[in-house]
Amino acid sequence: MKIFDVGDVLRFAVRIEEDGETFYRKAALVTADKGISDLFSLLADEEIKHKGIFQDMISKVETVAPAETYDGEYAAYLHNYIDDKVIFTKKNHEEATSDAKDTLSAILFAMQREADSILYYHESKQFIAEKFYGIIDKIIAEERKHFSKLSELRNKYM
Repeated sequence: MKIFDVGDVLRFAVRIEEDGETFYRKAALVTADKGISDLFSLLADEEIKHKGIFQDMISKVETVAPAETYDGEYAAYLHNYIDDKVIFTKKNHEEATSDAKDTLSAILFAMQREADSILYYHESKQFIAEKFYGIIDKIIAEERKHFSKLSELRNKYM
């Protein structure tokens, strides 16, 4: 029996992208290096695009709505789960974008979060039907692009 359907995995992806955008916007504001700030802004913009891609995927898959005791309960649960337990947590945002952190630390933090996202999507495949693996592979490809951009920046920065 599957724990999540593909819609759940995609809703998680949307939330991860929302949280990633928030992180990149904050990181762009706290770095003094304009080139790095511009890259963080670009990554934030791409998170918005990715969110749209994932929302489009949601509209194309058949999902089973869980029973709710009140309207929006399940969506609230997913948002709280992602905010508290997964990739770009609020605590992580604050730690990585605090004034005490240097730019390289922000880049390394972002790389780790992208790697964590990729791992999450790989692991999530065990909870969905095989016919949806292609969708998850598209998500992974999008996250790899971010990781590669950050890796190139890290190499230039070091």
